[in-house]
Amino acid sequence: MSNEILQKVKELTKNGRTEVPHWTPRTAATRFTDISDIEGMRIAGKLAGEVLTMLEPFVVPGVTTDELDIIAHNYIVNEQGAIPAPLNYHGFPKSCCTSVNDVICHGIPNDKALKKGDIVNIDITIIKDGYYGDTSKMFFAGPALPHAERLCKITQESLYLAIKMVKPGVRLGDIGAAISDFAHKNHYSIVEEYCGHGIGTTFHGEPQVAHYGRPGTGVILEEGMTFTIEPMVNAGKKQVKHTGPDNWIAKTKDGRLSAQYEHTLMVTAEGVEILTLRPDDNISL
Repeated sequence: MSNEILQKVKELTKNGRTEVPHWTPRTAATRFTDISDIEGMRIAGKLAGEVLTMLEPFVVPGVTTDELDIIAHNYIVNEQGAIPAPLNYHGFPKSCCTSVNDVICHGIPNDKALKKGDIVNIDITIIKDGYYGDTSKMFFAGPALPHAERLCKITQESLYLAIKMVKPGVRLGDIGAAISDFAHKNHYSIVEEYCGHGIGTTFHGEPQVAHYGRPGTGVILEEGMTFTIEPMVNAGKKQVKHTGPDNWIAKTKDGRLSAQYEHTLMVTAEGVEILTLRPDDNISL
């Protein structure tokens, strides 16, 4: 089966990347009350999640992360009529981030083939009609080792428990503290150099959403806010080292595995809406 998949990958990538069309940004905002803006965010989030679902069958041993990037890029541009937000963002050279094994985040797709047992985070951000949707999940290239599966499971659970806390009146310090407490209870560490962020008609805005914190502190959530929560959990220590072009690539300093899951969220009057929800998500609100 994997040979058939690799042959399909070759067909999908043989012509390279489609040219990205011109687009006009909207005025930057990360909180919305108008129904047209809310619907714009829903559409962008849905499309971002669909890219990850589409990529799932192609993450197999032998595929390169650059091939996955080409497939994602062309699907976003040709099928969704959207824009891959990372491409040329502050000089980032590709259309998505692919972070393999000890890479925490901002991994740059390359021509190195995935090996059996590799774990890889694919981080997708699309722009549709000026609205951004941002999401990531972990993939396994073939069966993963039990300790890698556990790390990914706990990381996803830390995201889910944080999402369930989101509602008007909650402070971000409470959410960050809950994420870090859960990770530490499971003998993992939380990366502190990167955080979630406000998103909407801008890629990165306020508020910053740290995955650690003190209860009773931080920004108070209000209806209409849109932001990401994206905990990065390390199997070893929390320290980071930077490599690659312009030091984009963040790796664990001790070389141990790291995992990350991310969703774009909107605060509602009753609680939260997961804008990037996928069919494989196992969360009930």
